[in-house]
Amino acid sequence: QVQLAESGGGLVRPGGSLRLSCEASRSIFPTKVMAWHRQAPGKEREFVAALDAGGSPNYAESVKGRFTISRERSGKKFFLQMNSLEPEDTAVYYCSAHSGVTDWGQGTQVTVSS
Repeated sequence: QVQLAESGGGLVRPGGSLRLSCEASRSIFPTKVMAWHRQAPGKEREFVAALDAGGSPNYAESVKGRFTISRERSGKKFFLQMNSLEPEDTAVYYCSAHSGVTDWGQGTQVTVSS
């Protein structure tokens, strides 16, 4: 099991940017898939982006071209750079690490509003 902690959420205007960070209690690359999900009020948690064991990124269609997932070389920290934010991106964002079992962070709130 690995402990994960997100940071970097906040309030931003439409068109703005935020960078989320997820710090793991130990190195998790390349043994685990690193991912970001989000959950908006009244909706189910949905996939946003992931880095597979080979380091290749995958994105939900709704964020392609706007969000970028990356990691530190140490394998303990990974990020979600979010540009051109829209009100529809408002949600609690969760990072996760998956390898058979999925460990989740506690989430960080992102609010996009004018």
